[in-house]
Amino acid sequence: MDIEDLRVFVEVADSGGITSAARRLGVSKSMVSRALTRVEGALGAQLLARTTRGAGLTEAGVLFRDHAARVCAEIDTAREAILPQGDLRGRLRIAVPLTSGPVHFAPVLAKMARHHPQLQIHADYSDRFADLIADGFDCAIRVGALRDSNLMAKRVGQICGKLVASPDYIRLHGSPDAPEEIASHQALVGAETWRFMDGDKIITVQPRGRFRTDNGMALASAAAEGLGIAWLPDCVTHDYLASGALVPIMTRFPLPVGGVYVVRPPSPHPSRKVRVLSELLIESFETDAHLWGAGR
Repeated sequence: MDIEDLRVFVEVADSGGITSAARRLGVSKSMVSRALTRVEGALGAQLLARTTRGAGLTEAGVLFRDHAARVCAEIDTAREAILPQGDLRGRLRIAVPLTSGPVHFAPVLAKMARHHPQLQIHADYSDRFADLIADGFDCAIRVGALRDSNLMAKRVGQICGKLVASPDYIRLHGSPDAPEEIASHQALVGAETWRFMDGDKIITVQPRGRFRTDNGMALASAAAEGLGIAWLPDCVTHDYLASGALVPIMTRFPLPVGGVYVVRPPSPHPSRKVRVLSELLIESFETDAHLWGAGR
């Protein structure tokens, strides 16, 4: 049984069907179907039940999926162990935040791909909170507070932020001097709660406003248009602050410093691909600390 056919089957199982697996793999549906047929032929069992409404795993497919995934992972580990130091191959599927990813994380992924020409990097840019296991990701870059989960996390950097507004907004509406005054202002809402530091104490505010989005760049753009005040990381507002389109407000109550993490499904040891990515991100944060507000 060919290991690449096994990988295709795992992709079909994790993505929920042949069409979505083909899209993830960047190949035709017919190629995925042929690989699946070869695996089923070698096993003498039907793994996928095809209907007019789609496809789903049979009982045999559900049982075989975990075994196939472990075999693929073991082969990857064995290949990494015998390759010359520095060489990486195979595929790295990574979930990257859309807000900061294309500008700040994409260059790191491009550098990794350039240094490792046998490595396939599949990056999914979205501010949606991806389920790494269900969606078949090797790892994800997460910014800010981590949700409770059984995922393994490595901190690779830190991120600072500010409460900001445009000069026009401040001229027309003023700016809050303390967290309790935020309720009287139009908030541009991304996070459901805003947190501020008062010495060692954290103050939590529930912002209210008519403009909501899960994308930081959209919030920064709305703030620059004078629609309200925004609670944003420095990596998003850096250029706006430099040009004067946005200015920091309520600086007596800074935002807590947040972390940037590489998270991965639980296992005793990360793959070398994930370790190399983590090391490159740490190096990037040390080089470009000013963009993230770190080191102040």
